[in-house]
Amino acid sequence: MALCGLLVTFVACSDDDDNSNAGKTIAQIATSTGDLSILVDALDRADLVETLNGTTNYTVFAPNNAAFTAFLQANGFANLDAVPVSALKEILLNHVIAGEVTSNQLTTSYVKTLGKGSASATNTLSMFVNTSSGVVLNGGTTNGGATVTAADIQASNGVIHLVNAVIGLPTVVNHSIANPNFSILVQALTRNDQPDFAGILSGSTNSPFTVFAPTNAAFVSLLGELNLASLNDVPQETLEKTLKYHVVTGANVLSTSLTNGMSVATFAGDPFTINLTGGAKITDANGRISNIIATDVQASNGVIHAVDKVLLPNP
Repeated sequence: MALCGLLVTFVACSDDDDNSNAGKTIAQIATSTGDLSILVDALDRADLVETLNGTTNYTVFAPNNAAFTAFLQANGFANLDAVPVSALKEILLNHVIAGEVTSNQLTTSYVKTLGKGSASATNTLSMFVNTSSGVVLNGGTTNGGATVTAADIQASNGVIHLVNAVIGLPTVVNHSIANPNFSILVQALTRNDQPDFAGILSGSTNSPFTVFAPTNAAFVSLLGELNLASLNDVPQETLEKTLKYHVVTGANVLSTSLTNGMSVATFAGDPFTINLTGGAKITDANGRISNIIATDVQASNGVIHAVDKVLLPNP
């Protein structure tokens, strides 16, 4: 799943030498930490205290009180009780990953949280972890994510990392922005002569979306193939249809649902063909072949598969 494998050690805030946490569960540590009192109230309201009080190991990215207060204000909730329980539960589960993952085990890659959006009943939400400068989750606070502010608070059933924001359920757009390998795709989607792709792919109309997302290298290769100096040289109509050609509407198509010879209808109107011989590939309308190099990056309103070549529809 990872598009990068860079391993970076994060400066840890460990309680290994603090006997006050010895033998305590994640839930017990949170309860005894004053700055996590709203998190504890949220866990109690969502009936998740028992989950984090057991013997199964978890990694919890724990927002402090200031983070929860900012979240409530930003979303127009008067208090925690105003947040629908079902929504609160998924938000909290989106801060939890299975197993114990300490700071020196985090890499720039995707991990799976326990949260679910509305797009898939089986594929839990992905979280993009970027360790190039500290530990940034889902692109940081400006993208609905967070930054780890203190790491490796050890518990008897896992580990807690403190974060500076409540992490929202990521949309397809949030995931595209969070991953630096999709920065040119984001530039294309937000070019000022294009439809409001960011708004469309952030919403629920025509969702769920399946996006076959070209990497930066794929776009650079395309410009060379077309003898163009930059993305700005791609004509408006060509870029619009090309971007739509990478999107399937009304379906959260996981990699396990792809079949050999499958014809995929796209938002652009033109189909492309799946080929699974020798690895998952796509043959576009011009007979060009792209490899699917990462799969099943789950968002709340769709799923992303990364491809190594930009797909071209019929002119």
